[in-house]
Amino acid sequence: MTTATRLGTGHIGLNVTDLTRSVDFYRRALGFEQLAAGAEDDRRWAFLGTDGTLMVTLWQQSAGAFSAHTPGLHHLSFQVDSIEQVRAVESVLRELDVTFAHDGVVAHGEGVASGGIFFTDPDGIRLEVYAPTGAESAPAPAGAAPTCGFF
Repeated sequence: MTTATRLGTGHIGLNVTDLTRSVDFYRRALGFEQLAAGAEDDRRWAFLGTDGTLMVTLWQQSAGAFSAHTPGLHHLSFQVDSIEQVRAVESVLRELDVTFAHDGVVAHGEGVASGGIFFTDPDGIRLEVYAPTGAESAPAPAGAAPTCGFF
């Protein structure tokens, strides 16, 4: 790879315990479309995205719950354009009785304009939906430390 090569995130793959439940959650909570799915023997999977662009792949091959205490994924973050869009997602999540790390929209740090909501999916995977601006007056639960790092 040369120094001019720029990498971008392609898609994120998540292990889940119940594919049907997880597909339903990601479709209802975050508005993803199911782009493809398969079930052959014990190999169940689904590809989710927006406007035909793959964003998340789900693989039913896990047992138990997500662990924040072992190396690996810390959290998965999704960006929207505005705090109003963050609040719209929050409203849907509240209807789904999702567990939140903080009460409502929080800033990414003291005096920072970006912020969002932090919550878990049905397997306990930590998720975030944020906007780059609009959270200036929201609380910053971790003070000057990044909120997204400590939840």
